[in-house]
Amino acid sequence: MKLSDIYIRDPFILKENGKYYMYGTTDASAWGGKACGFKVYVSENLIDFEEKVIFTASDDFWADENYWAPECHKIGDKFYLFASFFKQGQNRRSQILVCDTPDGTFVPLNKPLTPEEWYSLDATYFEDGGKKYTIFCHEWLQIKDGTMVLAELDDNLEIKGEIKTLFNASSAKWVRPVQDDDKFVTDGPYLRRMKNGKILMLWSSVGEHGYAMGMATADKIEGPWKHIDKPLVTENGGHGMIFEDGDKLYIIYHMPNDPHMMERAHFQEVVEDGDILKIK
Repeated sequence: MKLSDIYIRDPFILKENGKYYMYGTTDASAWGGKACGFKVYVSENLIDFEEKVIFTASDDFWADENYWAPECHKIGDKFYLFASFFKQGQNRRSQILVCDTPDGTFVPLNKPLTPEEWYSLDATYFEDGGKKYTIFCHEWLQIKDGTMVLAELDDNLEIKGEIKTLFNASSAKWVRPVQDDDKFVTDGPYLRRMKNGKILMLWSSVGEHGYAMGMATADKIEGPWKHIDKPLVTENGGHGMIFEDGDKLYIIYHMPNDPHMMERAHFQEVVEDGDILKIK
């Protein structure tokens, strides 16, 4: 199948053994109703893709709705899928799944990653200074002004120590309220170490023209984080990540953000310009 045939939100690319593995939100029931699971789309050229099912929940899995935003990270010799899940009567939480291969059958690792009492989503993974970290969103649905938070992970990929707030959604000049005047979204973090040593974070929210994707930079993962005034993707698209292909650098994100089932993965070549990315 071609890229234009694939309904996907929150796309994430892993390059492994000469192949591209594209993960994302692929359920038609993404916004409500019983979830199906996760798929991966495998390609050798980013043009032609093969679809494989990689996760279908067992009857005893804790969540059955809103299977969102899986991203696959190779840690050691295994592959870990960080994704968001929900069940009526419980809070939305991020959970890690694990597999020996990037396109095999993933199974749950440990208990859910994020706090039981929090509405949270979109946990990502980053290594810095020999330490493992997760960065995720504490949702506006619970705290109004959503936050981006940081936690260190132990060798079992469970949170250890204090969860630290990096910033509130409203601290970025480009962000607009999603509802009323005091409700702001944090969504879809992804981190990259830039050539100049800075850490760049892509993240999404609601901007002047709707769903958008902005940037923030920091010298160290704990911050302080400096927001770039203008978003990289200004309207109707976002929740992206960065991947390298040879000597070129790309972002991938979904667009449009609505209507539902029209979402597709979009690639754009970018270049590093000091602390930030610019679309080429």
